[in-house]
Amino acid sequence: MKIHFLLLALSVCLISCKQSNPEKNSELALLETSQDNYKSFGEEISPANALNAAQMKAEYASLKPGDSIKAKFRTTVNSVCKMKGCWMTLELPEEDNDPMVKFRDYAFFVPKDIEGREVIVEGVAFMEETSVEDQKHYAEDAGRSKEEIAAITEVKRSPAFLAIGVLLKE
Repeated sequence: MKIHFLLLALSVCLISCKQSNPEKNSELALLETSQDNYKSFGEEISPANALNAAQMKAEYASLKPGDSIKAKFRTTVNSVCKMKGCWMTLELPEEDNDPMVKFRDYAFFVPKDIEGREVIVEGVAFMEETSVEDQKHYAEDAGRSKEEIAAITEVKRSPAFLAIGVLLKE
């Protein structure tokens, strides 16, 4: 008799442990599905709560030199370092100065052939001044022509981003 009672109690326990909040399960399934659509570089980040490019443009507009904010946003890759994939520039709507993204401590790189692909980046956004010498170096890494490189003659103030993680849409 004790064994029957013990088996009944164990069955009830197993059944109650199996049941859970179906709403929570569907949220987890959605997160897992959306995470599966991306290849991850750097720290593991989630696509949840990423700003779009227009929202990020507004965030950059509020930054003054020396300011920085933690941010996560989704946009398109404009260019990538052709040497190692150690930096990339990202699209902001109606903006001539696209954010230059570097990777914290050069701990990771992205593929060199991802222009036009969607990414989500998470890290720190800030405004930076880029010297003529550094601009020429980046233009050379991006495979720009000698004429384009020679045309760089002024310090450039532009949005920048130090990424801890990148999700590349598959």
